[in-house]
Amino acid sequence: MKKLLLGLALSTVVGSSAAFAADVRIGTEGAYAPWNYMDDNGKLAGYEIELGNELCKRAGVSCEFVVNEWDSIIPNLLAGNYDVIMAGMSVTDERKETINFSAEYYPPDPSKYAGATNLDADFENLKGLKIGAQGATIQADYIESTLAADNTILTYETPDQSIADLVAGNIDLLLADNSFLAPVVEGSSGAISFVGPDVSIGGGVAMGMRKSDTELAEKMNAALEAMKADGTVDKLIMEFFEVGPFFGN
Repeated sequence: MKKLLLGLALSTVVGSSAAFAADVRIGTEGAYAPWNYMDDNGKLAGYEIELGNELCKRAGVSCEFVVNEWDSIIPNLLAGNYDVIMAGMSVTDERKETINFSAEYYPPDPSKYAGATNLDADFENLKGLKIGAQGATIQADYIESTLAADNTILTYETPDQSIADLVAGNIDLLLADNSFLAPVVEGSSGAISFVGPDVSIGGGVAMGMRKSDTELAEKMNAALEAMKADGTVDKLIMEFFEVGPFFGN
């Protein structure tokens, strides 16, 4: 009869451990298929939307998704504009200095380079190329720190902008998550291919939460572990990514 409360009302103490009540707000990008995207009807869809709705149901809370641009998604979590991030975010030591992460709901996803199928590049010594990535990502950090001296680095506000520049030939290489690039490569009719070696950066994908929201983290983690145990997470992964299972016993 009573609705499960996960703290005091949001209006009471934004950013504290009581910064959630019956309604939990989840920040997502809405532009990163198949993780999260807007469908043909302008509604949020994707793996994380399905996963998040089921997580909230099992945790006994109602949830609202909030669309937020990627480059400010952590600052707006810290500002109290939502309570959880579900946006294809890899766990990294740098991010863990600022926020806490749940258990992973997707294993580490290798980063890959995509380029024109006829591209001739020496991946042991990349020089003179235009290399792109979405800004504020682990891939952008990687190319900026390791390849900027000998190449031109371009970063993009949205994933779609990076793909558009790759298809148009404005960049030679795009570094992004395999799960994001695979449908692009498959749908390019042979024009775009995976090239070069995989790049292992970052951990698995998880929910991001404020460090102070320990009770919320416990509730969401408990729901997530139950969904892993009964096969729900693997079922969703296989539906949206056509890979797995990863978490089955």
